Amino acid sequence: MRLSTITNYAYGATVFLTLASGTVMLMASSAEQTERAAVEQRSTFDQMTATLEEDVYRQTEQARSFVITGDPTHVIAYRREKAELHSVEQRVAHLQDAGANISELGALKQALRWADALVDEQEAAIQAAQKGDGETGRKILFGDEYGRELDRVAAQVGKFQYMLDQRTEASVRRATDTARQWRFMSELMLGATALLFLCVLYFILKQRILRPVVRLSDVVTRLAAQDFAAVPPELPQVDEIGDMAQAVRIFRENGLERQRLEQERDADRVTRDQLSRMTQRLQGCDSIGDLVDIVGRFAPEIAPGFAGRLYIQDMRRNAMVQACQWLEPRQSQAPEFAPSACWALRRGQTHKPTGELIDIPCEHLGGQSAIATICIPLTAQGESIGLLYFEQPDNVPADQLNRAEKYLEMLAENIGLALANLRLRDALRQMAMADPLTGLANRRRFDAVFKEQIALAESKDAPLACLMIDIDHFKRFNDNHGHDAGDAVLRAVGDVLHEALREKDCAFRLGGEEFVLLMPGFNLDQALDRARMVQQKIQDLRVEHRGDELGPVTASFGLAAFPDHGRAETLLRTADAALLRAKSQGRDRIVIATVRDAASQVA
Repeated sequence: MRLSTITNYAYGATVFLTLASGTVMLMASSAEQTERAAVEQRSTFDQMTATLEEDVYRQTEQARSFVITGDPTHVIAYRREKAELHSVEQRVAHLQDAGANISELGALKQALRWADALVDEQEAAIQAAQKGDGETGRKILFGDEYGRELDRVAAQVGKFQYMLDQRTEASVRRATDTARQWRFMSELMLGATALLFLCVLYFILKQRILRPVVRLSDVVTRLAAQDFAAVPPELPQVDEIGDMAQAVRIFRENGLERQRLEQERDADRVTRDQLSRMTQRLQGCDSIGDLVDIVGRFAPEIAPGFAGRLYIQDMRRNAMVQACQWLEPRQSQAPEFAPSACWALRRGQTHKPTGELIDIPCEHLGGQSAIATICIPLTAQGESIGLLYFEQPDNVPADQLNRAEKYLEMLAENIGLALANLRLRDALRQMAMADPLTGLANRRRFDAVFKEQIALAESKDAPLACLMIDIDHFKRFNDNHGHDAGDAVLRAVGDVLHEALREKDCAFRLGGEEFVLLMPGFNLDQALDRARMVQQKIQDLRVEHRGDELGPVTASFGLAAFPDHGRAETLLRTADAALLRAKSQGRDRIVIATVRDAASQVA
């Protein structure tokens, strides 16, 4: 017999068994409904009679409380309880509608009649108490006859409940047995149907479902464990299993994409955290050197693989000067270059000479760039103050480069703001610490530097010379030629001191016509030579004001040195004492402090 014929016969038998099973299941369902109806009827009876006995006792309690205490609130509560009781006919009618038989209704009627008799006695007792005869009311409600009537009501209600329980239990038992029999027959029918169906479909299930599912199961398990290296099998069949395999392949592709996005998100979060940490540290910088150290440490972490350099513009020379580098960049080797040599600085925006779009290479790269580079200007208030130069790593996808460029621009923005803030702070500090007329440091700056030099000299036991200078007859310039002439003389002397400074020296204008020159590392002889040079340059000055020469300019000098003249902290006062002696001895001379000058300042 052909397989198709067997399959057709089996399908016919399956349809017959299925219909028979459906019929049996309907019969079982009907039996179960009968069982549920019996249970629901019993529940209905319970709800209708559950509170009868409690209502009688609550009424009795309220009536007794009134005849004992005389409190009218108990009468109100009693009336409320009484109103909630239904009449005998109404309760019996409801129970009859619910399916109670005659004997059960008779038992309930008797209980309700006795309950109504109790109500009459309660009314009589309440009326007697209201008339002032509480004793009669108490005899009625607390008498033996009243107690027996209460017990009769409870016994009759219990009898009614017992009769209901017996009848309902028998009905439920019969319905349960019938439902069990029909369910058993239904299970037999379903079992036979399932067995026949499985026998027919064995080969189809095994060949077309089981084997592909087993092959897919391992892949799905590995994919569920986030192992996206598992490759789903290629199934040629066009059915639900083939669709499942295609869905698994799509799930794997989506998982790989999600994994890639999660990795990018984690990398972005790490980069943003690094940027945040760098920004916090940039805010705490006190100098350009601190900023350079922070950039050199954080830049390779924020942009891994991007070699680069940081250039800061020297405003005086109008040049971009290399401040630091990282990861050994191969181009832009010049330590400094003109701002016009970089197209990013010219245009005020990021410049990439290589990439998808052709562009002009920067001159500081040497003309032609063999590698991909990025120049990002550091700007503040529309002006370029520096440059970030990067070299792109090889074999990086375009989307990663685009994402990295955003962080590079954020990095440049943060560095530019920090650099601008530092320069603004330095400018404000310079304005606060400099004398606007001569350009020398002022008295406030002198106090800070003098303390530093004293501490340094004493800690290292190094020499420190202090030269005090006072312009001779300065008042004459103001009186004879005006204050503008006096300012011209002060500027000329300030220029002389500027020219006389070494890298370590510091010149200050203390006020009026008084100046101080601190010379760290100079002993007394070296300081004396420097003082003579300054004296000679001041004598050689030819100051003109409004076309007129102001006449010769001279100055008096007081020189003191540590450790020659005692303690470093008294060095200024010692030099000032020497200056006073120079003034008293005729001016235009250099007077070296003596031990007596130093001793007088200590005293």
